Amino acid sequence: MPTYQLTVNGRVRPVEADSDTPLLWILRDTLGLTGTKFGCGQGLCGSCTVHLDGQAVKSCQTSLKEAAGHRILTVEGLSKDGSHPVQRAWIAEDVAQCGYCQPGMIMTAAALLKHKAHPTDGDIDQAFADHVCRCGTYPRVRKAVKRAAGGAE
Repeated sequence: MPTYQLTVNGRVRPVEADSDTPLLWILRDTLGLTGTKFGCGQGLCGSCTVHLDGQAVKSCQTSLKEAAGHRILTVEGLSKDGSHPVQRAWIAEDVAQCGYCQPGMIMTAAALLKHKAHPTDGDIDQAFADHVCRCGTYPRVRKAVKRAAGGAE
């Protein structure tokens, strides 16, 4: 089995696994970063969203081979203490109910705000179009993204 070098949350990690292994399982099972969630396994729900070179991607649909050589950021790497503007906004707006989908949504919000500092409702809706929240917290997600827009990094 080949060994790949992954840069995850700023740390280079050698990973020995099949090249087609989804990044999701490398993060969760091999590296122990369980903040990234398994939802559907088909890239439809967004629970597994991470950043690949600053872009929000579905880690269940990204292979180890595709991720190797790129910068990967998980929800654990967003901040060590929950101080990222998106995380603070999520708490202030009481977004999470069950919370299962929230790490992926937080990562999508952080990527959106990195590329568009003051998104419109349409921008937010488009960014979250492929996220599923069974609790239906979408109005609070929009409010939290707008709140974070004032201090997003």
